[in-house]
Amino acid sequence: MTSDHRVHFYDCTLRDGQQTQGVDFSVADKRTLSLALDELGVDYIEGGWPGANPTDDAFFDEPPQLTNAKLVAFGMTRRIGRSADNDPGMAALLNSRADGLTIVGKTWDYHVDLALGADRDDYVEVIADSVRIARERKGEAIFDAEHFFDGYKANPDYALRCLDAAYQAGARWIVLCDTNGGTLPHEVSRIVGEVAQRIPGQQLGIHTHDDTGNAVANSLAAVEAGVRQVQGTLNGLGERCGNANLISVIASIALKTDFKTRITDQQLKELTPVSRLLDERLNRAPSRGAPYVGESAFAHKGGLHVSAVEKDPRTYEHIDPARVGNQRHIVVSDQSGRSNILARFREIGIEMDPNDPAVADLVERVKAREFSGYAYDGAEASFELMARRALKQVPDYFALSRFRVMDDRRWNARGELVTESEATVTTEVAGREMMTVANGNGPVNALDKALRKALLEFYPQLEDMRLSDYKVRILTPQAGTGAVTRVMIESADGQGRSWTTVGVSTNIIDASFNALHDGLTWKLYQEGAHQAQTPRRPHALEE
Repeated sequence: MTSDHRVHFYDCTLRDGQQTQGVDFSVADKRTLSLALDELGVDYIEGGWPGANPTDDAFFDEPPQLTNAKLVAFGMTRRIGRSADNDPGMAALLNSRADGLTIVGKTWDYHVDLALGADRDDYVEVIADSVRIARERKGEAIFDAEHFFDGYKANPDYALRCLDAAYQAGARWIVLCDTNGGTLPHEVSRIVGEVAQRIPGQQLGIHTHDDTGNAVANSLAAVEAGVRQVQGTLNGLGERCGNANLISVIASIALKTDFKTRITDQQLKELTPVSRLLDERLNRAPSRGAPYVGESAFAHKGGLHVSAVEKDPRTYEHIDPARVGNQRHIVVSDQSGRSNILARFREIGIEMDPNDPAVADLVERVKAREFSGYAYDGAEASFELMARRALKQVPDYFALSRFRVMDDRRWNARGELVTESEATVTTEVAGREMMTVANGNGPVNALDKALRKALLEFYPQLEDMRLSDYKVRILTPQAGTGAVTRVMIESADGQGRSWTTVGVSTNIIDASFNALHDGLTWKLYQEGAHQAQTPRRPHALEE
């Protein structure tokens, strides 16, 4: 067991994370993520595999200038029958502009026999040669022991011989890989402890996959057992079920243990922004339930929970969310009590007396709305508008007189089947009634465009607003095509804000309009827009 308490973090998002189905990083993506990881303070960034594809070649041809981390190139050992100096794969690694090299080699005798068809003794020498030249030419060599845990369980003597060869050849790190993700924490603890009796823990690392849902647990167990480098990916990206989530590993080690890292308290606050940056580059929604950094990680829904958190956050929050760049989120739902409503009010800047009858009225209103299908725990903007409308704080920026949406499915002159949507909207703004028409790639898009056409003249603040997500849920499936539907619309603007609104109706277009109306209104309210003089018409939710 090592007495050194310094843990090093090795990010392999750009290479191992790219094995995820549907993920294909561009050179620009890799550079952006590398710089973000460098600012976060990780020790190593694995940039890719030079010689494997044009993207990785281009990335290493002009690598980003890093301040904190070492940029590492990944590749295989030399081929059997070739010297390390005369192997094309090794040459691409050695000639790259990386600061160090990670060499992967097999340590399971079954793979050496079956996959490589090699003599076991010869392959041990292959590992030693590859690590030796990597260290000599690049100064730092890391050996990834592929399928180590399976190999150790099958033939511990041979698996350890492979590790010894890399260690004696000068590897800075010997990384124990649970390549198929099938090892459990108690096995990791035992095996790592046994290996640490042979190779110093200051030179041991761990690389786990999440096929049993234990990648983070296995990584933490390995650190407790002696390893001092942890490999992982942002948000647990990776093939099959993913790799160890480096976000969770970093936060857990830094905030939950006595181990030391180079990551400062200020850098820890970048965990949430970096996690969301990855999702943004992948054009996907962040996981709300992600540990530490998810939107729901510090969300409180039950009224009793909120009361307790208000008195002592430690009751239901294992850390202060600000330490990882996140924030507490009070959810308003049909389980809400006064505590939820008052806490949510404070979040949006409304101070109210707990004994004000309006609070009790709003609690009952929320419960009644959610009973009819509204969901305010995921549509905070609609909740804020409902609350401010009840307090007479939201102007009537515009009124809808009527709308009509048509879909036209036909064959065009070139014999192509096309579907077009057209929306006609009649609105009242500043005392004027206007009819606008717009085409869209669907009925909601057409309706949104027609509304914008009418409103932009009076409210130029809407110019940078866009719809970023649209979700529909059937609430009464037993009603068939006449079912009640709930529409959730997420909007965003050029200032980096995003907000979600909700609409419910038996007519999906009507539900969409209600959500659109709230989205536009919330944007205008946040911008402090002055109300155009519009004849008063009740909002659909007030009728």
